[in-house]
Amino acid sequence: MAIRTTSSARSKFIRRLLKEPTTIFGLALLIVFTFLALFAPVLSPVDPIKQNIPASLTAPGPDFLLGTDKLGRDILSRILFGARISLFVGLAVVAGAGLFGSLVGLVAGYIRGWADEVLMRVTDIFFAFPSLILAMAIAGALGPSLRNALIAVAVVSWPVYARLIRGQVLILREQEFVQAARAIGVSDTRIVLRHLLPNTLAPLLVQASFDMGAVILSVAGLSFIGFGAQPPTPEWGVMISEGRNYITTQWWLTAVPAAAILLLVAAFNLIGDGLRDLLDPRLRR
Repeated sequence: MAIRTTSSARSKFIRRLLKEPTTIFGLALLIVFTFLALFAPVLSPVDPIKQNIPASLTAPGPDFLLGTDKLGRDILSRILFGARISLFVGLAVVAGAGLFGSLVGLVAGYIRGWADEVLMRVTDIFFAFPSLILAMAIAGALGPSLRNALIAVAVVSWPVYARLIRGQVLILREQEFVQAARAIGVSDTRIVLRHLLPNTLAPLLVQASFDMGAVILSVAGLSFIGFGAQPPTPEWGVMISEGRNYITTQWWLTAVPAAAILLLVAAFNLIGDGLRDLLDPRLRR
C-alpha cells in the first residue's frame, strides 16, 4: 500500500509539473542541451580545436553553419563541446556545494549550541563578501584554470545551502515525528538521515535548480575575464572573450555562445520556477 501511495503521489506530481507550459519549455531546452552534450563527438562536424586559417572569420553559411572564429575553428563544434563543459560545471559545483552546505546545515540545526554558533558565524563571513568578487579572488589565488574556477564557485555557493537546510531542520526537529523517534531511542544519526534529510529535499531541489544556471553563468564570467577555462578550450565564456574584439563586424563570434548561455540558464530557471510552485503549498494554484 505504501509503495502504491508513493507511486501515485509521484505520478500526480509529474502530471502537475507537465501542465506548466514554462516548465515544459525549460525541460525541453534542457533535454536538447543534454542530447547535444552527450552526442557532441558524433554531431560535431570537425574537431573543436582544429584550426583552419584560410577559413577564419567565415560567416554562417552552408560550409560552416555557425561560422568560424579568428583561427578558423568551427563555432558549431565548439558550441556542442561547450555544452558538455557547461553541464558538467553546473552538476559538479551544485553537487559539491549542496552536499557540503547541507551537511553543515544539518549539523548546525540539529545539534544547536556551540556547533550552531561556530558554523553559522563561518557562514556569515562568506555572506559578507560579494560572491563573484570572492570567487574571482579565490580563482586568482589558485591560478587560472577551469578546475580552479569550479573550486572558487563551489566555495562561495555552499553557504546558501547551509542556511537553507539549517532553517528547515530547526522547524522539523520540533515536530512530533522527530520527538517520537527520540522517545523510542532512535539514534541521532538515524533521525538526521531517516527523518530530517528526506524532508529537506524539496527546498534543496528547488535551490539546486536555480543554482545550476547561476553556476554556469558565474564560471562563464570567470572564463571571460581570464580566471577560468583557458584557450583553446571550447568553453562558452572563453568563446565570448575571444570574439569581443570583433563584436561589431563578426557578430556570430559572441552572439552564438551568448545565446547558448542564455538558453541553458533560462532552462534551469524555468524548471526551478516550476518546482518551486509545485513543492511550495502556498504557491499552488
